[in-house]
Amino acid sequence: MSINIRKKLDELNRWRMQKISNRNFLIILAFLVGIIGGLAAALLKGLTHFIAATLQNDIEWHYKYSFYLILPLLGILLSVLYVRKFLKKKKFEHGITPIIYAISRKSSRIEPHNVYSQIVTSAITVGFGGSCGLEAPIAYSGSAIGSNTGRFFGLQYKEITMLLACGAAAGIAGAFNSPIAGMIFAIEILLPEFSIPAFIPLLISAALASVVSRLLYSEPLFHTASTEWEVGALIFYILLAVIVGLYTVYFAKISTTVKSWFSKIRNPYHKVWFSGISLGLMIFIFPALYGEGYLTIQQMLDGQFDAIVKNSLFADYRHMAGVIVCYTVLTLFAKSLASLFTLNGGGNGGVFGPSLVMGGLLGFAFAYGINQTGVVMLNVPNFVVAGMAGALAGIMHAPLTGLFLIAEITGGYTLMVPLMLVTSISYLINRSILKHSIYTKVLADSGDLLSYEDKDRTVLSMMKLRYVLETNFIILRPNETPLDRKSDIIHSKRNIFPIVDDDGKLLGTIYSERLFSILLGEEEGADKAFEQLAQKPNDVVRDKENMEIVMTKMNKDDVWILPVLDENDRYLGFISKSSVFNKYRALLVRQGHYLE
Repeated sequence: MSINIRKKLDELNRWRMQKISNRNFLIILAFLVGIIGGLAAALLKGLTHFIAATLQNDIEWHYKYSFYLILPLLGILLSVLYVRKFLKKKKFEHGITPIIYAISRKSSRIEPHNVYSQIVTSAITVGFGGSCGLEAPIAYSGSAIGSNTGRFFGLQYKEITMLLACGAAAGIAGAFNSPIAGMIFAIEILLPEFSIPAFIPLLISAALASVVSRLLYSEPLFHTASTEWEVGALIFYILLAVIVGLYTVYFAKISTTVKSWFSKIRNPYHKVWFSGISLGLMIFIFPALYGEGYLTIQQMLDGQFDAIVKNSLFADYRHMAGVIVCYTVLTLFAKSLASLFTLNGGGNGGVFGPSLVMGGLLGFAFAYGINQTGVVMLNVPNFVVAGMAGALAGIMHAPLTGLFLIAEITGGYTLMVPLMLVTSISYLINRSILKHSIYTKVLADSGDLLSYEDKDRTVLSMMKLRYVLETNFIILRPNETPLDRKSDIIHSKRNIFPIVDDDGKLLGTIYSERLFSILLGEEEGADKAFEQLAQKPNDVVRDKENMEIVMTKMNKDDVWILPVLDENDRYLGFISKSSVFNKYRALLVRQGHYLE
C-alpha cells in the first residue's frame, strides 16, 4: 500500500516539476503551511486556555491557591509521562535552539511528531500553571509542518528551509495575531541572511496563519493600552533601556546556571519533583507566576497597579506604593527562576512569553517607582510596553521582532520612536557583553551554529566527518611482509597503507614510495614484518571531532591525509584534504542556493 502511494507521489512530483517551477510551487506550499500553522496556533491556544479554565472554574475560590501548589507539578509530570510513554524512543526537544540546529546540521529536517507533540505537551504544561510561554512550542510545531511538507513533496534543502521558516512565522503570527512580527521573527532568528524573494512566502504564511487563528480564536493577547508619548520622557525611556539590557544579560547567565543545576540530576522524575515543588512554592508566594503571566501585564496596562499584590499573601499592604514596587521586583526575579525551572524540569514551553512578562514587570516597577518620587509623572502603561519590547530584543537578539511584535499586540504604534530606542539599546548592551543569544549560545559552543560573519568556519561546521571519511584502503597486517602483499601493493590506487592488528587497532602507516623502494631492492625490508616497518602518523583524528579541529591538525604539520580512529583506537579509515575540499565546494553551492 505504502509503495503504491510512494509511486503516485513520485508521479505527481514529476508532473509538478514539468508544469510548475520550484519558485511558484513554493508559493503554493506557503499558502498550505500558513493555513495549517494557523490551525495549529488556534488549537494550542484553545486547548491551553480550556485546560486552565476547567481547572480554575472547578476549584472553590477558597482552595484555589492551595491547588496552585500542586497543579504546576502535575502539569510537568504529565508532560514527561507523555514524552516517555507515547513518544518512547523518539527524540523530543523544546525551544527555538533545536530549530536553528536543524537548519545548521540536519538539512532542515524536523521529526513529524513535533507537529502534535509540541502542542500537547505545552498545552498541558502551561494549562496546569507552568510558568512559561506557548510561542516557542508553536514555532517548533509550525517549523515541523513546513519541514515535513517540503520533504513530502521531495523538495531540496533551500525550499525545505524556506518552508520551515514559513511554518515558524505562521506559528508566531497565529499565536500573537501579529503577521509582521511572525515574518520578522523567521528572518531575524532562522534566516539571518536573506534576499527579497524570501519575503513573499513568509508574508503569505504569516498573513494566512493570523487570519485563520483569529477566525477560530479571536481573543486578543492584550487590549490596546498605549497613548501618545512625551518628548520630555525620552531620557527615562533610554534609562529603562539600559536597565532592561543589563537584566537580559543577567537572565542569560542565570539560564546557563539553572541548566547546569538540572543537568546534574540524571533521573527525569527527580527533575519533575524538584522543579514542580519549587515552582509551587514560588507561585504560592508570587501568584503572578502561575501560567503565562499575561493577565498580570494586562491589569497593569489597564491601570490596576495594585493587582500584582492584591491576590497575594501581602494583599493587606496593596495600598503602600513601596510594597508594590518591591514586590514587583521580587516577582520579576522569581519569574526568571520559575520559567527556567519549568523548562529544565521537563515541562514544554519557551522563554519567549516569559521575556515579555519580565520586561513588562521591569517597565512597570521603573515607571511606577519614579512616579512615587513626585519629581515627574510617567505614563506607566507606555513603559510596561517599552519594557516588554526591550526584554524580547535583548534576550532573543532580535530587536526588530521585539519592536514590531509589541507594536502589533498592544496597538503601540504611537510609541514607535521609544520602542525603537529601547529595543536597539537593550540589544546592543546584551550583544556587547554576550556574543550569542540564549538560543544560539549552546550551538556556538559546540560548533553547530551557522555564522554568516565567518563563511569558512560556517561551512566547516556544516560538514560531518562520516561524509568525508574514506575507507577504500588496503589494510596490512602486522605479521605480513611486503613480499606477502606484493600484488596488492602494486595494484593499489592509494599511496598510503594502514597497518592494523586483529583487534582493529592502528599500529601505524606506511607509504607506497617506501614499499616500492623495498620491493625493488633499493632498501632492505622485503622479508620484514609490517609491524617493524610501521611508521607512527603525525597525528590522528577522532571520529567525534568537528571539522575545524581536523583542519587545524592537518595545517599544523602540513599533512594531506590523516587516519581516523574511534575512542578505542580502532581504525575507521582516512580523511584527506581532497575529500574535505570536495565536500566544501558542495556545501558552498548548497549554501549559495539557500541564500538566493
